[in-house]
Amino acid sequence: MEDQMEMKEGSKRTAPMEDGMDTSQESKRTASAPLQWSQWQLLDSILPTGGFAHSFGLEAAIQSRIISDPEDLRTYLVHVLENTGSLLLPFVHSAMVCPNLETWKNLDRRLDATLTNEVSRKASIAQGSALMRVAAAVYTEIPTLKTMRDALRGACFHHALVFGLICGLVGMDTETSQRAFMFITMRDAISAATRLNLVGPLGAAVLQHQVSIVAETILIKWMNRPVEDACQTAPLLDTVQGCHSYLFSRMFCS
Repeated sequence: MEDQMEMKEGSKRTAPMEDGMDTSQESKRTASAPLQWSQWQLLDSILPTGGFAHSFGLEAAIQSRIISDPEDLRTYLVHVLENTGSLLLPFVHSAMVCPNLETWKNLDRRLDATLTNEVSRKASIAQGSALMRVAAAVYTEIPTLKTMRDALRGACFHHALVFGLICGLVGMDTETSQRAFMFITMRDAISAATRLNLVGPLGAAVLQHQVSIVAETILIKWMNRPVEDACQTAPLLDTVQGCHSYLFSRMFCS
């Protein structure tokens, strides 16, 4: 009986310590939760940035008979990701580490000059401007967004730079930000292929899973590069996308 009473007393004494540990862990989880929700929302397809209005030249490639089957689609998608990695990831990375507004404006002008394809240039500006407007309205706890939007009235607001800037402000590290940019590019391109009846919803999910391995390889090759390393690695893709505005009928803006 005495032993049982001592065990009960011991359990009573240790209970507050266990409760305290659980509370501490719960506080840590609660503190990090809002930040994670904000980061995930940036990748959510429901965010109205206009990404699904663009096919990355896919629609023009179909009408010009460059793409006619799922294997052609896979090859084209890899080229899209390669071009995204070589040309745009350096700007996503630089936007996160730029020290001031003037530097960011210079990056914006540089990317505007780099995108010689008028169709892709307009698409980049349309998506970037929409993302900046939406982010300033959604992330009201980050007043810097509205301040920068007001201060950069004359900027083009290219998508890669705006995305990198916002990723930094919501607490993403630079590697995650660049991986996220590759992901939304792949997501939007495959979504366009689904709506163009090149692949069904199930096939699109399988394709995304398969191509993600290639996307990671491209990311590792091009991440954390300075903008001086930005280059065009898929000239055919650039040419095809430039033909989009000449299509007689089209579903997408680019």
